[in-house]
Amino acid sequence: MTVETATVPTLPTAPTVPTSQDPLVNHPDARAGRRPRALLAMSRDASEQALGAYGLRRFAEVADLVHGVVADDFTEPAAAAALREAEVLVTHWGCPVLDEAVLAQASQLRAVVHVAGTVKGFVTEACWERGIVFSSAAWANALPVAEYTIAAIIFANKRILPLREDYRERRGQNVSFLQPHYRDAGNYRRRIGVVGASSIGRRVLELLRAFDFELLVYDPFLSPQHAAELGARLVELDELCAQSDVVTLHAPQIPQTRHMLDERRLALIRDGATVINTARGSLVDGAALEAELKRGRLHAVIDVTEPEVLPADSVLYDLPNVLLTPHVAGSVGNELERLVDAAADELARYAAGLPFAHPVLRRELERSA
Repeated sequence: MTVETATVPTLPTAPTVPTSQDPLVNHPDARAGRRPRALLAMSRDASEQALGAYGLRRFAEVADLVHGVVADDFTEPAAAAALREAEVLVTHWGCPVLDEAVLAQASQLRAVVHVAGTVKGFVTEACWERGIVFSSAAWANALPVAEYTIAAIIFANKRILPLREDYRERRGQNVSFLQPHYRDAGNYRRRIGVVGASSIGRRVLELLRAFDFELLVYDPFLSPQHAAELGARLVELDELCAQSDVVTLHAPQIPQTRHMLDERRLALIRDGATVINTARGSLVDGAALEAELKRGRLHAVIDVTEPEVLPADSVLYDLPNVLLTPHVAGSVGNELERLVDAAADELARYAAGLPFAHPVLRRELERSA
């Protein structure tokens, strides 16, 4: 199915009036009451599951949704007609590639507001040459990933997984955390190594500063001074692996980061340490990590894998030293409404003649996820 008619709730013809505290109100570039024509460019599933009625209502507050169409194929007549009218695309998973042929049909198109993370899947050179401006809700999606990571670090250092297994086996009996094999448990003065000062990595570092941790960071684009401002010490990746009690990955998926944790670097990580991956499965040599985990030398919290869904016979499902989750660190459930709100706010800024608060910049896109 390529074109759907969205059911847009009945709303007043004028957008919601901002309060006097809203910076849009008295801004000299504000264009009172302007409602850009916006087209939802995404898959049907994204429209129904990630936006839902809440998303349609929020976008319809600040823009006119072109014919209520949801399009994932601009060769379809209804989608092509809507594209010709659209000044803004509101995009999500399943957005068609915005190549020269598509842009040739979109003479009114000026901006794209993405209700998710990366725009790499559909942005082309033709977009930059045309001068189209982009906004992404990646910053909003970074928040739950960072929260998941913090929870994973705390639980990993507390040795919650092995304690759970012991408690199951000794049900009805006391399980003392003072047993010899739990004497290394706990979060006091642990050394946490953050790989990648991305928006997620920076948020992780910010949250970790509230704890009694020593923080290390590796990022080839980060200066020692900037690392210190983030509360961390900048080190090379080998040193981070060798010194950390927890290694948590927040680097982008680009050719240079493929298998950045390979067999050699995994061997550098100290016995009993934990590897956390909420970034992309390709950042880790999966076979090498599996070998270390089967030996019981390391622990792992794994939210992303390569392939994205592991085969049913993968040992990672059953290893007691592995917490495996199905790519849920990012926005799920009511957290999706945060993405909608972030995008709706950007759409309101555009309607008022203001620059995006969270633009996607061409020079940064190559090294981002």
